[in-house]
Amino acid sequence: MGVECGVQNDQRVAILGVSGFVGRGLPALLAAHGMSVTGVSRSETGNLPGIDRWQSPSNLDFSGHRAVINLAGESVAQRWNQDARRRLRESRIEVTRSVVAAIRRLPADRRPEVLLNASAVGYYGDGGDAVLTELSAPGSGFLADLCRAWEAAAREAEALGVRVVCLRLGMVLGRGGLAFERLRRVFQWGLGGRLGQGRQWQSWIHLDDLRAAMLHAVTSSSLRGAVNATAPAPERNVDFTLRLAAVLHRPAVLPVPAFALKLALGGFASVLLEGQRAVPNALVADGFRFNFPNLEAALTDLCAC
Repeated sequence: MGVECGVQNDQRVAILGVSGFVGRGLPALLAAHGMSVTGVSRSETGNLPGIDRWQSPSNLDFSGHRAVINLAGESVAQRWNQDARRRLRESRIEVTRSVVAAIRRLPADRRPEVLLNASAVGYYGDGGDAVLTELSAPGSGFLADLCRAWEAAAREAEALGVRVVCLRLGMVLGRGGLAFERLRRVFQWGLGGRLGQGRQWQSWIHLDDLRAAMLHAVTSSSLRGAVNATAPAPERNVDFTLRLAAVLHRPAVLPVPAFALKLALGGFASVLLEGQRAVPNALVADGFRFNFPNLEAALTDLCAC
């Protein structure tokens, strides 16, 4: 990973969403690579290692920062009623617009070199069996529309001379993560099984690889634009469940019918029943190497006692 050379030598990085599942491990990783970290939070979270400065999201000041990492956003794992859709849009699009506005207020020589902004593979909608690269067209539906507007808001910073990277996240597998811990608990009880027909593709990434990819995105001057933050080997849902069951030495014989998911989760069920076979072409082409390129290795690591 090469370190980008710009008009400023400061190695400070600001992180929005620093107290979230993905964000809370980033400061220590960045600090280990010689960077100082400003945590952006409504209330200081003093038990997060690696942060030496705090800033309020209501008073953003990125002067002298090398990079801004924006991971802010309310969880999509909820019923998508009208109010939830509004909150999901505001916590992503409006916050990103605020970040870009804060960058715009700075003199050109004090602006960050890079804005790393979260997005999701939901950008592609239901991709069926198609292999989805960063050049694939956007899909349709609420989540696809949300991701498209989210990325557009971030890319406004390109006109300010800032390198923008939009990380399209797959399902993040990591200890303490809501999705993984719920899955593991259900399978440990012997209640696991495929979702719907199980034919939908699941793009996933190990948490350690995701954080390493974020470090790579900050330090590599050649990485820009849309980047699939997914492991190289997506799996169909039915195969994903069988692999998880095998690692946990439990059965996977209780499928969840599609109608039951829709009844219980409303619009959010589409995230589970539709799929994306996304591959990380941009990361691989830029020299990034995955520690957990296949699902078996990732699950074995995460389920180890």
